[in-house]
Amino acid sequence: MPVTWDTSLKTVLGAPATKLDKQRGLRTVGDLLEFLPRRYLDASKSGLLADFAPEEQAVLVATVVSAQTRPMRQRRGRMLTAVIEDDDGQHATLVFFSAWGHEERLLPGNRGVFRGKLQRYKNSWQLAHPEYTIIEGDTDPIYRGGLIPHYLEIKGVSDMQLTQSLRLVLDQVELPDPVPAGIRAAHRLVDLATAYRLIHLPGDATDWGRGKRRLRYDEALVVGTVLAQRRAEADALEATPRTTMEGRLLAAFDRQLPFELTEGQRLVGQQIAADMARARPMHRLLQGEVGSGKTIVAVRAMLAAIDAGAQTALLAPTEVLAQQHYRSIRAMLGDLADAGMLGGAEHATQVALLTGSMTRRQREKVLLDIATGPVGIVIGTHALIQEQVMFADLGLVVIDEQHRFGVEQRDALRAKAIRPPHVLVMTATPIPRTIAMTVFGDMDTSALTELPRGRRPITTHVVPGARPDWMARTWARVAEEVRAGHQAYVVCPRIGDPSDAGADAGEDDDLLAEVYNGRATEDETGAASVDTADAEAGAEQPRELLGVYQQLERMSAEPALAGLRIAMLHGRMPAEDKEATMQSFGRGDIDILVSTTVIEVGVDVPNATVMVVMDADRFGISQLHQLRGRIGRGDAASLCLLVSETDNADSLARLEAVASSTNGFELADLDLSLRREGDVLGASQSGFRSGLRLLRLTNKADVQLIEEARADATAIVTDDPQLRDHPALARLVAARVDEQQAAFLERG
Repeated sequence: MPVTWDTSLKTVLGAPATKLDKQRGLRTVGDLLEFLPRRYLDASKSGLLADFAPEEQAVLVATVVSAQTRPMRQRRGRMLTAVIEDDDGQHATLVFFSAWGHEERLLPGNRGVFRGKLQRYKNSWQLAHPEYTIIEGDTDPIYRGGLIPHYLEIKGVSDMQLTQSLRLVLDQVELPDPVPAGIRAAHRLVDLATAYRLIHLPGDATDWGRGKRRLRYDEALVVGTVLAQRRAEADALEATPRTTMEGRLLAAFDRQLPFELTEGQRLVGQQIAADMARARPMHRLLQGEVGSGKTIVAVRAMLAAIDAGAQTALLAPTEVLAQQHYRSIRAMLGDLADAGMLGGAEHATQVALLTGSMTRRQREKVLLDIATGPVGIVIGTHALIQEQVMFADLGLVVIDEQHRFGVEQRDALRAKAIRPPHVLVMTATPIPRTIAMTVFGDMDTSALTELPRGRRPITTHVVPGARPDWMARTWARVAEEVRAGHQAYVVCPRIGDPSDAGADAGEDDDLLAEVYNGRATEDETGAASVDTADAEAGAEQPRELLGVYQQLERMSAEPALAGLRIAMLHGRMPAEDKEATMQSFGRGDIDILVSTTVIEVGVDVPNATVMVVMDADRFGISQLHQLRGRIGRGDAASLCLLVSETDNADSLARLEAVASSTNGFELADLDLSLRREGDVLGASQSGFRSGLRLLRLTNKADVQLIEEARADATAIVTDDPQLRDHPALARLVAARVDEQQAAFLERG
């Protein structure tokens, strides 16, 4: 019976397979082949005693000098002691309280790798019961080339035993190759069986490098194939073309704009118009610098769709942002938003807001207007995707800050259209996963890189929060801006509780635990979504984070801020209170707004010129850039102060990077290098849980490999969409990407 990828390890290895299954879930031949080494030890260059300190786990490459056995005094049996010598001539003693199995192998002159805790005993080095592998002296050495793979620990199974098992498997397995021979030849890739042999049984460093390059290509080809299949399926769907019509709503809107569109905005508008004119659904990502005018581009696209007889929906992640969009879009449109009303323009439409906090009567009226068609633009939160919401003819969906929505939520909104709608997703600073999906070609992309004319620069500084003199100057600087007629934001990483005011922070223990584990999300939990860099580094003890209530209390006692009007805003406030606060801040009735990250995206108050971010090291790079984008929106110079008490060098370097650049695309690249690409094949959108095992989007060689595999996958799928002529590739795709992951890829 042939040994294949799916053959049970018990069939090949017998009883030893039980430990592999129980500890690492290695049940099949394929599982074992995919259990890749963590690192390699070169026996010719490594393993000196001088490299290790007492009590460390040492890995020594040495030669057996002597070995002897003697009876034990207190119990039956014989113990063995051996002396080994490293390449520096240093000695260590090995001690085994049972000589059985070692006498025949630890012979003078044999060279091996010895691993165990290094201890001092009677002024000499000692390893008690170390694991070891003989690499010279055996008649059939496992490690012929002296390059020794090391794997994740499996108790009771040494690296040598694992390598022996792998050699047994590799000598028998039959592996159909998922990559066509022509593609392998074009990219100088080894076949699959050879790749695994080079990785698990390498002769030198070039061997495992060639093997891993092949597996990295396979990983890229799998993702490229799934994306190509999904794109082919999307292209096969029939959407209703929404062709721009001259002389109607969009033209009227353009005529009344008080400013000139940038060249980038015009170009992206043309790309979107061309997409929407086709009979297949648009799926375009609009990346834009904070304040680059993405909303204007989206509004123009919505008006073009309305001119073509369709309705449009704008999905926002928070009520504050939805209300902000509603107010700003109505203001932009003016009488063009007053269809059917006295004073409404000739080609006007209606704009509606739908949120979860609306009264039943308000909601019923909006739902009726959406279903019967007078409303052309519907702006809302998650309430838009509820079952009761029915559109007359949904033609365009705009998703703001797309990474804030789950797959099911976005899919539910698209399902409300009679035919697949055109979709435009927007992000101000591409998060790592978005960059990854962009590199893999999941969607068409557009970028706005220039700022509108007249936009003033933002100066950013890092403030050491533990220095009272610096903090005093921070609040004095805020007061100066306010007394000059401007307004300020103070952003905190959590809401806290009214009982926290006047007390120490940190009483909200559950919330703090979520923050420091990097799991919390803004608004609903009241905490910032935290960059994982600090959590992974583990260099700092968790610090007490400031909540909105506590910060408000502190600021009310700050002499420099005496007499200023200070208010708070956070996601747990009643919707009407949030709306009233934002309206009041927008009118200038509030001088300083103390808030969570609920103001992170879309909030537009041009008179706000200063922002103070407390515990700034607990925010991600992209999030800090988003927050900073709430200021600098008027014609006055603006200032952002990042307050932090951290002494972690990596955290401070991240803050200084944000302070030194206002280029969102540069910061996104830095974010990617720190957090990696997120889970490309799943729902995780921050790093360190990457669905990519081997590929790294920060590696130029890997990016080139990805691009080559994408082109190959597109060619394969174009000729053979169902992969009927490529059964091995079809099996690989099915093994690596389940239905949920494939759907996630499709929806971007």
